[in-house]
Amino acid sequence: MDYHQYSITTDPSQNDVLIALISHLPFDTFEETETGFNAFLPQGHDENEVEAALAELQERFNFQLEKSFIPGQNWNEIWESNFHPVIVGNFCGIRADFHAPLEGMEHELVINPKMAFGTGHHETTFSVIEIMQGIQFEGKNVLDYGCGTGVLAILASRLGANSVQAVDIEIESYRNTLENSQNNGAGNVETFHGILTDVPGADFDIILANINRNVILDSLSPLFKLLKPGGQLVVSGFVLDDEQLMLDSLENQGFTIQAIKRKNNWLAMKTIKTG
Repeated sequence: MDYHQYSITTDPSQNDVLIALISHLPFDTFEETETGFNAFLPQGHDENEVEAALAELQERFNFQLEKSFIPGQNWNEIWESNFHPVIVGNFCGIRADFHAPLEGMEHELVINPKMAFGTGHHETTFSVIEIMQGIQFEGKNVLDYGCGTGVLAILASRLGANSVQAVDIEIESYRNTLENSQNNGAGNVETFHGILTDVPGADFDIILANINRNVILDSLSPLFKLLKPGGQLVVSGFVLDDEQLMLDSLENQGFTIQAIKRKNNWLAMKTIKTG
């Protein structure tokens, strides 16, 4: 697949905020740099709409923007040079197949991210995995909403989940989850391309949603209905400035907050369905 690369030059301290603000646009990968970050837009999306949204952001934030074309065959070189292992204590290590094995891990996942992964999302993945360490998955039915590479779905399978359904609106993420699930022996991960209504399951014990603020807010009502009473929802992909909004929205929907993880400018929350 071919991509348009939008190179954003800014104070890197603004990276997290800007990535969060544009994550609802159809970019599917973010690559942090020493001078800001690159955002990758798959060929075929409305470039004019994306560029109009970026122009609006430039009125609020100080950054420069350059656009270039990236042929699909060049992508492996890009992600291989920028993807580094994610290590969450001795609980879980995530590496690509070109990395050396990680020593001393309870769970080691080999994930080849391709176009379904962004290095700017390490904090959210890290925080959700930290939360997963304290959840009992044995025998549970799990949904990974916005599965990306499938890493959370695969980890849930490793932790003893009875069944795992994974869904993503991006076709490359769907394909990547299929591949990574097979490569990691996660035979009970069933993957779907689409939105929540394309998931056949219901009465989930646990839902993992590491996406972005707008998608989560728009999905709270159907996510609530998909969970069993007492089921747990883990959400991430939003920044510190969104904390009160997310707390209020989750509680108004009938979720009780159980834990909050903060890593740099990013948040993750563990909740339980009580309403």
